Amino acid sequence: MDVERNPVADAAAAAIAATIGEPARARMLFCLVDGRARTATELALVADVSPSTASAHLNRLKMHDLVRVLVQGKHRYYSLENADVANVLEGLSVLAGGPRAKFAPSTPDHLRLARSCYDHIAGTLAVNLHDRLMTMEWIAPAERGDDRSYDLTAKGARSLQALGMDVDSARATRRRFAFACLDWSERRAHVGGALGAALLTLALEKKWVSRQRGTRGLQITGVGRRAMFSHFGLRV
Repeated sequence: MDVERNPVADAAAAAIAATIGEPARARMLFCLVDGRARTATELALVADVSPSTASAHLNRLKMHDLVRVLVQGKHRYYSLENADVANVLEGLSVLAGGPRAKFAPSTPDHLRLARSCYDHIAGTLAVNLHDRLMTMEWIAPAERGDDRSYDLTAKGARSLQALGMDVDSARATRRRFAFACLDWSERRAHVGGALGAALLTLALEKKWVSRQRGTRGLQITGVGRRAMFSHFGLRV
């Protein structure tokens, strides 16, 4: 049987397989399958290698487009490059068998569910709200700018205005309008920027959340729990 060969593609596939196949790099990649980002220090611990060795491994993974790096403030976080990489790793997991350890955040309970991050909402509530805004098509990746920026869709603008948000004022500020801000405890994105600040202002004005005295923690009220479900389909 004649098989059409593509030497370039074959060599590229072999190089990617070899990159994944190194045990320390494999541990790093499988750690990232849950969709949460990690620092190089955390991945070094997962891989049981020194920080310098972890850096070399991460550079190799980046070179083959298996991971991407997100710089936020003084920190650099690593995540899988895209869903295709996750699908390959999931397939390998099926072949290999055996469960993998789940992400276990060390954030205090009173801050993990909901808190303020500068002037916007963070924590489990915030990342789930971010995901719902994307699913409901109220926000979408920006057509211009970097791949972390968002635009508010026409549907989203109408819906948030109906809830009482002053969307025009949020758009008029000189700051960045909306972007994916990596959550400290969940290691997934919540909404930052002027839109994120407007969401927190709305939640406070509507008494969906209240500030916990002396901390950044936010208490979700009974009114807030009902509102999160009725407006966004979230159970909190």
